[in-house]
Amino acid sequence: MADATTAAKQRIDRALAALERRVMDIKARSAAATVAEDDLFAAHDPAAATRIAELEAAGREASDALSRAADELRHMLSGAD
Repeated sequence: MADATTAAKQRIDRALAALERRVMDIKARSAAATVAEDDLFAAHDPAAATRIAELEAAGREASDALSRAADELRHMLSGAD
């Protein structure tokens, strides 16, 4: 059980690290953008649409990774009973 718990913790740690890297990358690109480029609600712009899609994809990926890790932990913990 300890090995499975350790493996699950490592998966969660990797998922969180990946999410952290994505957020930092998005923040860095946002900081480099001009004010007009940073306004997601300005006139529809293909670059803004791309950024929105990237943010949505990163959010979905992070959510899926954390969901899988949580499911695995639940499964392991239910087997411990």
